[in-house]
Amino acid sequence: MFFLCLLLALMMTTTTNATTTAIEVKALPYAYDALAPAISEETMRFHHDKHYAGYVAKLNELIADTPYAGQSLEEIVLTSDGSIFNQAAQAWNHEFYFEQFAPGATSAPTGPLLDAINEAFGSVEGLKSELTKAATALFGSGWVWLVEDATGKLSLLSTRNAGTPIRHGLSPLLCMDVWEHAYYIDYRNRRADAVAAAWNLIDWKKVERRYKRIRK
Repeated sequence: MFFLCLLLALMMTTTTNATTTAIEVKALPYAYDALAPAISEETMRFHHDKHYAGYVAKLNELIADTPYAGQSLEEIVLTSDGSIFNQAAQAWNHEFYFEQFAPGATSAPTGPLLDAINEAFGSVEGLKSELTKAATALFGSGWVWLVEDATGKLSLLSTRNAGTPIRHGLSPLLCMDVWEHAYYIDYRNRRADAVAAAWNLIDWKKVERRYKRIRK
């Protein structure tokens, strides 16, 4: 009888843990002030600790005691809709965005990624110009992405609000966050200046690793 009760208790504990699994806030891969002056410490603290962490907290609240509670963040993005999708996609987008930056990052792509960029945009400067133009032109809040399709072709994708390329069957390589909370403290309404400054922080080695992983 004792062992039966112990087994039932263990089963209940396992079930409870499975239904309360929470999405965790990922720490920044660098210090809050590491990207200054292009992105200030104040902006990073608000962007990461308030906005991104807020999406994660709201998502965990929405998925508690639902089938989503046992899924990864990406699985939730791919299978949800409505408010759950909005919170999950914004959390996923922000994690992807933060991870692409590094202090003292490599200044230019190389190898196969450079070849793909040259084929799609003529040059790295052509990519920067077109993506910056798209980011400046996007009305309201959203994201602009460098993506790869199933054939290996690179292109740009603009998504509004919480939109994300993985819902379109596309693989993102880098992105620019053009929600005002990403730049307004440092640049006010000068979105183009914020995007131009962010280019200097892109860790192209990270982007190259993403490209190689997708190409496998």
